[in-house]
Amino acid sequence: MTEWREAAHMGADADADGLYPPVEPYESGLLDVGDGNLVYWEACGNPEGKPALVVHGGPGSGCGTGVRRYFDPDRYRVVLFDQRGCGRSTPHASDPATDMRHNTTVHLIADMERLRTHLGIDRWLLYGGSWGSTLLLAYAQTHPQRVSEIVVSGVTTTRRSEIDWLYRGAGRFFPEQWERFLAGAAGTPRDGDVVAAYARLTEHPDAAVRGKATADWCAWEDAVLSGETDGATAPYTGRAAADRLALVRICAHYFSHGAWLEEGALLRDAGRLAGIPGVLVHGRLDLAGPLGTAWELARAWPGSRLVVVDGAGHLSTAATRRHVLGALDAFARRGGPAPARGRAR
Repeated sequence: MTEWREAAHMGADADADGLYPPVEPYESGLLDVGDGNLVYWEACGNPEGKPALVVHGGPGSGCGTGVRRYFDPDRYRVVLFDQRGCGRSTPHASDPATDMRHNTTVHLIADMERLRTHLGIDRWLLYGGSWGSTLLLAYAQTHPQRVSEIVVSGVTTTRRSEIDWLYRGAGRFFPEQWERFLAGAAGTPRDGDVVAAYARLTEHPDAAVRGKATADWCAWEDAVLSGETDGATAPYTGRAAADRLALVRICAHYFSHGAWLEEGALLRDAGRLAGIPGVLVHGRLDLAGPLGTAWELARAWPGSRLVVVDGAGHLSTAATRRHVLGALDAFARRGGPAPARGRAR
């Protein structure tokens, strides 16, 4: 492990948390990626700036607006997109008629590459966390010549062992809540495939069955994060109804198939990232995605640096954001335009 302390975030227009001011997209659209899917995308910041792509988590979370503020709008041309089936992309996975056969990791990698070509970008920085880190790593290992740098907050590679930890192993910390989660997939033995059982429930023809499975899944996800939120917020249950349905359906679909990745492939093939600078920021107390995966990736990826944030978990904290912003600012200085006159950095 290499500890790395980034340069302080010095944006004159940054707020007390170091975030840049809110920005609106200067351009957006729906990209036809085939199979009847339209992927929503937007671009913010400087049209002539350093290209960067935000890869959201979930899978199926959709891309929010807050992450725009991680990027210096003078230096970055930030592209955000909603992965198939969620956010503003269509068709939406909350609709039971939406065909999930055309929603796999391979499809998403192809969508990202089609978006890059559509926007006329040669190489871009990738930023994401949680599931987003899995997807961006899979993309970067498929198209390393198209990636300039990588910043990850919350490393996962979606190995089946990681999935089993999140939906079974973490139950040792929340035994009561895990018992309820297991009971929601009635008939599944304690050592059975509870994720696959939920995937079947999310495809059930009865809307009430789908709704209950969605609620039970979200309750478990919120339980795993409860040590970070103190129960004050419910990151999963608190979403809009359609967004919850899509998120759980997509999550269960991907995780029941191991994200269509050979077990351990992203770690095994991390050497393909040689020459791509990377910063991995991970909370030491991340219960949803324990630190071990980030440690393994940092050891296997030449040129990567691991920053372990003591006291932080899976969700973003002020300390986590500070490290991410520092990395993004440092990479902007490597290849972005100079800031506008009078804008000290």
